[in-house]
Amino acid sequence: MSIRERIVELMESKKYRPMLKEELAVYFDIDKKDIKSFYKILESLEKEGLIIKTKNEKYALIDNDYLVVGTIEGNERGYGFLLPKDKTREDIFIPAENMNGAMHGDRVVVNVIKRKELGKREEGEVIRILERSKKLIVGTFEDNRNFGFVVPDDPRIGYDIYIPKAYTLSAKTNQKVVVEITSYPEPRRNPEGRVVEILGYIDEKGTDILSIIRQYELPEEFPIKVQEAARAIEQEIDEEEIKRRVDLRHLNTFTIDGIDAKDIDDAVSIEMMPNGNYYLGVHIADVAHYVKERSVLDKEALERGNSVYLIDRVIPMLPKELSNGICSLNPNEDRLTLSVFMEIDKNGKVVNHKIVEGVINSKQRLIYDDVSDFLENDDEEAKEKLSKVADDLKLMEELCHILYERRRRRGSIDFEFPETKIILDEKGIPVEIKKEERRIANRIIEEFMLVCNETIAEEFFWAEIPFLYRVHDEPSEEKMESFSKLIHNFGYKLKGQEIHPKELQRLIEEIKGTKEETLISTLMLRSLKKAMYSSEPGIHFGLAAKYYSHFTAPIRRYPDLVIHRIIKTYLKGKLNSKYIKSLEVRLPEIADHTSMTERRAEEAEREVEDMKKAQYMTRYIGEEFEGIISSLTHFGMFVQLENTIEGLVRFSSMLDDYYYFDEEKYHIIGERTNRIYRLGDEVKVRVIDADVVRRNIDFELV
Repeated sequence: MSIRERIVELMESKKYRPMLKEELAVYFDIDKKDIKSFYKILESLEKEGLIIKTKNEKYALIDNDYLVVGTIEGNERGYGFLLPKDKTREDIFIPAENMNGAMHGDRVVVNVIKRKELGKREEGEVIRILERSKKLIVGTFEDNRNFGFVVPDDPRIGYDIYIPKAYTLSAKTNQKVVVEITSYPEPRRNPEGRVVEILGYIDEKGTDILSIIRQYELPEEFPIKVQEAARAIEQEIDEEEIKRRVDLRHLNTFTIDGIDAKDIDDAVSIEMMPNGNYYLGVHIADVAHYVKERSVLDKEALERGNSVYLIDRVIPMLPKELSNGICSLNPNEDRLTLSVFMEIDKNGKVVNHKIVEGVINSKQRLIYDDVSDFLENDDEEAKEKLSKVADDLKLMEELCHILYERRRRRGSIDFEFPETKIILDEKGIPVEIKKEERRIANRIIEEFMLVCNETIAEEFFWAEIPFLYRVHDEPSEEKMESFSKLIHNFGYKLKGQEIHPKELQRLIEEIKGTKEETLISTLMLRSLKKAMYSSEPGIHFGLAAKYYSHFTAPIRRYPDLVIHRIIKTYLKGKLNSKYIKSLEVRLPEIADHTSMTERRAEEAEREVEDMKKAQYMTRYIGEEFEGIISSLTHFGMFVQLENTIEGLVRFSSMLDDYYYFDEEKYHIIGERTNRIYRLGDEVKVRVIDADVVRRNIDFELV
């Protein structure tokens, strides 16, 4: 049982009386060097809303009937909604006068003051702010002679921020700025702040993406100490280290990546065994050899949690000396790896495997498109480039189909989403936006990484060693029920009371090639929960896997680096009880933090994408496009164009009738004409507005 579970179990017991954090540390016999981590666990339990710190600094469980913990979803009109941590509970409406200084994104405790009535949701008031989500806010500065104010980029913040004249940093109207909040809102008083950075005028090159980097508080520059530590790392491998390892340099190992990739953390090799089985090698950069636990490099990597990819730039988890240098599996260079060899039979079952600390020398750096052109089209130019690895690639394609088929049979859900490819010119302006399909080369690497991640997770589950898992819980009954209603409009249905991933995979196959394929896949994805990191083993619903972990990308994901360390300690036979106890304390905290940094990265990446899409559409105002209705709301309908760009058709712009959203039948209907619009309907739209700051695109029906 983990330390978190033991804390909750203690507080649930009838005999428990609220205790100070120091008393709890004594009770659980926490070692001096682990005391900080223990206090962080208490903090994270409080932030999660499982426990509450009383006025006299003592800890107790939260009574969940009238006190509800969650995150505030703000609105520009001042009111908000509590999104409860308990997902079975509906959102709670918080009138503006009951927000009590809470802002969008804050984690709070709400007291329910009105129970749910017919057609109305519960109402509440904020009684405790557990955690402020925003210390810094990005927005547009407006000068008002004696003072200034900043209009936040995020409309959900709902307040303009007042800036006293002495704290404007001489910012000018229409400049993007970063504001530090000095006092949070109170009844009838806006928040106050001071300008800490001027990013540039709205239309200057790079200001737009920089605004999002600041909005999400993504760390750009590495601290001096971290840079120095990275520069001190030898870019050549020590001969003694090579002698200690399994020498794999004779293998025909190579990497397959995108053309722009600089941080290459996985290489592959394949052989056919005499018994007809495949012998697959997945070789992952041994980052843990260079980034030692609790070093400055390690602390910075944990803080960042992962690398963030923002169209024209990367905010890396590790300095380039490591990410693009000694850790990157560059061709024709000796590199240290943690290598997993899997013997896989004709049914895709891993019948045997071993993990070794190895040294490889990648024979070639392959590009996804070349490999796909060769395997899909037998392209002559690609064939010539790949002549030395052609046989291996054909073998890999064979194995890829076998592994995919095995996953499909057990019910793993395979979304066929086209990715959005945004091409910018040298000034950072989007010149083309198009769909990017998943091709065979991408699928080969995907299947090999999936089977490797699963193999690792299963071994450490059965070894009963503390570990970091990638878990994906079952979707809620309500979400599946409403998804079922939605697809019923298209003539599809889900079988069975309890939804198994196999049933969702069957639906994906049924809709393949139809015009509503992308739409239903998107709705399905929205109905599922988000995958996250956990120190407790759990299923991965989407992959229909009992065990899953992230092992294959330690250059860009911190959880992978952590489990590399556990594996290496295990391989060397150094997993003593002291180390295990330390892991039990630290892993829950790492899981929470890296789940948060992953969400932050995803949101920032999506914001940049939405912004560039809006920027792209500014040149098409007045032009007409074909699209498909992708989502319905109480104020209009979203329409998606062929190139993945989405815009809103507001009811207020539909002048031929008074339209409203019928939630029961899930369509939009005109009161007088009875004209109906459904999800998946093809419509023609005209672009009437594109707001780059708000990342919104407005259409009207033609």
